[in-house]
Amino acid sequence: MEHLGELLSLFVAVLWTATALFADVASHRLGAMTVNIIRLTLATVFIAITLAFTIGAPYPLYAGQKAWFWLGLSALVGYTFGDFCLFNSYLVMGARFGQLFMTLAPPAAAIAGWLLLGEKMEGKSWLAMAVTLSGIAISILSRSGGETQKEKKLEFTVPVKGILLGLGAGIGQGVGLVLSKIGMGHYSQDIPSDAPVMMNNMMPFAATMMRAMVGALGFIVIMGMQKNLRKLIQAPKDRKGFSYAMLTTFFGPFLGVGFSLMAVQYTNAGIAQTLMALTPVLIILPYCLIYKQKVKFRELVGVTLSMVGVAMFFLL
Repeated sequence: MEHLGELLSLFVAVLWTATALFADVASHRLGAMTVNIIRLTLATVFIAITLAFTIGAPYPLYAGQKAWFWLGLSALVGYTFGDFCLFNSYLVMGARFGQLFMTLAPPAAAIAGWLLLGEKMEGKSWLAMAVTLSGIAISILSRSGGETQKEKKLEFTVPVKGILLGLGAGIGQGVGLVLSKIGMGHYSQDIPSDAPVMMNNMMPFAATMMRAMVGALGFIVIMGMQKNLRKLIQAPKDRKGFSYAMLTTFFGPFLGVGFSLMAVQYTNAGIAQTLMALTPVLIILPYCLIYKQKVKFRELVGVTLSMVGVAMFFLL
């Protein structure tokens, strides 16, 4: 089928959009950490079943110590820290602005790749980063407080706490991606030549399972330190909140990851990444319809500019 990869990439963007909307509701009802533990635990179960049918074992076969270390570290950075910030940003400023800050993931990944892997940072990458940051700034800044244009001061249109959480989410996602790349490199070396035929194809899913397990454990430890595990135990009693948490898992870590891996097999990785990153645009209409919010022209310009910055990272 022509343009299958591009269509799959757009479908993934829709899945991420649905995931963000479901996570917004679930986080408000159950709490950010509770939702993350539920979704990562369920993702582990879903992937275990998938691995059992494809490679004959419901766990990450052949993964060595270095693979576990780097994938575990990527989980703590990308999931425990990054997703903690992301889901809490939903509580502070909503999923629409929370997803906008996720456009920072490509710049963060580029810088992390430069520092950790020695990957080149060309001039276009710095320009793309500047464009992305400019788009976010346009979306969250406005002038107010004076009668004339000179008297008006720049102010944030969202809480500073939300901005800090958004920054943490985007940076955590980007750095976690680079750490997972290192871990998957070690995992690939661990797979013997006589491994099941499907093992190489399913290795990203096995790696995702490892990250989900460590990420969930990280959240459980934090909740335990806060003596807040009772909220996790009581979560299933809130049927609506728990249902949304399950939908968050199904559309995100399970379907979203699976179809994103499939998309890059059928089209250029840069095109796929750009199309899959359209969530901040796609989420505007349903979010505004659900929560009866109006979108300012300035915000549309900012989101569009941020997406242009993301596209520059992958397509130039």
